Amino acid sequence: MRADAEFDRLETDRLVLRRSRPEDAETISAYRSNPDVNRTQGWERTDIESVRADIEEMAARTPGQPGGWVQFSVERREDGRLVGDVGISPADGEPGVLKVGYTISPDVQGRGYATEAVRALVSFAIDTLGAEVVRAYADADNASSIRVAEKVGMHLVERSEHREGNEVWSIVRYERRRDAASR
Repeated sequence: MRADAEFDRLETDRLVLRRSRPEDAETISAYRSNPDVNRTQGWERTDIESVRADIEEMAARTPGQPGGWVQFSVERREDGRLVGDVGISPADGEPGVLKVGYTISPDVQGRGYATEAVRALVSFAIDTLGAEVVRAYADADNASSIRVAEKVGMHLVERSEHREGNEVWSIVRYERRRDAASR
């Protein structure tokens, strides 16, 4: 797998995926803090300053390079409005595997933005970064997230239960393999 030190942006028919910037923190914080969004996400810190700090930390990372997530803000091409964010990270200890994550603001969900953005991200992971496997995790009750994974050609490979104290949650793992991308 390779890193893309020259990454600038990904463009689709309706969207631009670009590196998140500190000035995106307020918008990202607003939708990530929404209880309906946050209950199916793994973020503990969604306040503006924490989101800004995360963006600043990720700025030094190169997409595809081991060491953590790189987040891209998702903007509509028509008006530049930030409508969500997607991320990519090499899986720890699994060469050739890249994880993707995605969140779209609730006020624009249902318009296909997540599918369009994730499709571009999966293509980038396979075609540019050379990933053999692209993986997404979702809360097993998050039907919208699961539909996005399936629409971009990912297949269910595992269901699991995680426990932390008295909390129990069910997780699904979806994957798309490089060899499936050419079919």
